[in-house]
Amino acid sequence: MKPLRPGQTLGILGGGQLGRMMTTEARRMGLRVKVASEPGTPRSQSLADETIDVERDDSEPLHRFIEDCDALTFESENWSADLLEEVSRRVWLAPCVAIQRIAQHRRREKEFVQSIGAPVVPYLVVESAADLAATRDWEGRDAILKTSQFGYDGKGQERVTSFAAIESAWKSFGGVACVLEQRIAIDVELSVIGCRGAGGEFVAYGPLLNVHRRHILDLTVSHARFDPALSREAIEIVRSIMEAQQVVGTLCVEFFVANGKLYVNEMAPRPHNSGHLTIEGCIASQFENHVRAVAGWPLGSSEFRQPTAMVNLLGDLWELGEPNWSAAHAHTDCHLHLYGKSDAKAGRKMGHLTALGTNARQAATRALQARHAVAERLIDAELPREIAEFL
Repeated sequence: MKPLRPGQTLGILGGGQLGRMMTTEARRMGLRVKVASEPGTPRSQSLADETIDVERDDSEPLHRFIEDCDALTFESENWSADLLEEVSRRVWLAPCVAIQRIAQHRRREKEFVQSIGAPVVPYLVVESAADLAATRDWEGRDAILKTSQFGYDGKGQERVTSFAAIESAWKSFGGVACVLEQRIAIDVELSVIGCRGAGGEFVAYGPLLNVHRRHILDLTVSHARFDPALSREAIEIVRSIMEAQQVVGTLCVEFFVANGKLYVNEMAPRPHNSGHLTIEGCIASQFENHVRAVAGWPLGSSEFRQPTAMVNLLGDLWELGEPNWSAAHAHTDCHLHLYGKSDAKAGRKMGHLTALGTNARQAATRALQARHAVAERLIDAELPREIAEFL
C-alpha cells in the first residue's frame, strides 16, 4: 500500500464515538475524513469533513461513498463482510475482511483462537435442533448462551443452568446460531490492544484491567499488578492473532483470568472502549496508531506517560437531568469526553472521563471520584473490591 499524503481522504464506516475519535486524529494529521453513518445517527456526533447516510448492508450507496476515498476503515465489525469484500477490491481497506469475518461470529472466533493454540473456556456450538439436544449433557452446569452474531454489551446473552433453560433461551433468540459457554470463577478481566502497521511492525497497549457492570465496561486501569508472565502471554496471543491474519490496524482481545490462567473471551478488529484511556495516557493513542497503520505510516509509541484510568459515562447519569459537568471540570487531574449524543438512555455510552495518577490505584480513584461528582445521587465513588489486589 502506498502511504497516504496530507489532504487525501480516509473513509470511516460508522458514525459513532469510535469513528468520531478516529476522525479527530486523522484530521489532526492532515487527512480529509469522510464518514458513512447509519441513518438516524445525529450529525452532532460527527466531526468529519463529510458525513453520508449508508446502511451497513446496502451495496450501491457504499460503492458511491468510496469513490473519492483513498483508504477505508471501520468502527464496527458488524458491517456486511461480503459487501466489504467487494469494496476492498476498489480501495485499500484495513483491518482486513478476513479478521472481520472471524470476529463477527463467535463460533468462527473460538475455532480460530484455538487454531493458534490460545485457550478458551469450554463451549458447545448450538446451531441446529441436533446441537440443542446435545446440550442435555450440560444439565446442571452454570453456563451462558450467546448468539453468535450481533451481541454486545450483554445483548444476545442469557445465563442458563438446565436443558430447559437452554432450550427456552435458544427459542427466545429465534433459533439463531449460538454458542453455549461454561461460566468460570473469574479472578479479573483484562484486555490487550494491539496495533500492526502495513510493514508488520507491532505495538501493544496493556494488559489493561477492566471492570464490567451489567455487561458494560465501567472502568479500565493501566499499570495493574498482573503476573509478568501472564502479561507477556496476553500480548503474544494478540500478536499471534494479528500475524496469522496479516491484520493492519488495531485489534483488541478481551481475556478472563481464572486461577491464574488466561482465557480469550472475544476480540474486536478496531479501536476499543478499554483503549480510550490511551488518548491522554499514551504517547500515541490507539486512535492515532490505528490511523497511522491504515494510512501506511510508521506507528507511534504505545508507551504510557503515567498510570491512567477511564470510567464510562452512561445515559443512566442523566436520570435526574443534565449531569453537573462543572464538577467534573473542577477535578483538574481529569479529562472529560462527551460524544455529542442528544438522547441519553440507560446503558448508552454518552462519554467517558480519564484520570492520571502516580499509580494505578490513585488514577482509578480520581476517575471514580470525578464521575461521582457529576451525578452524586446516582453513582458512588467506591473502588471495586474485586480489583483491590491488582492495584
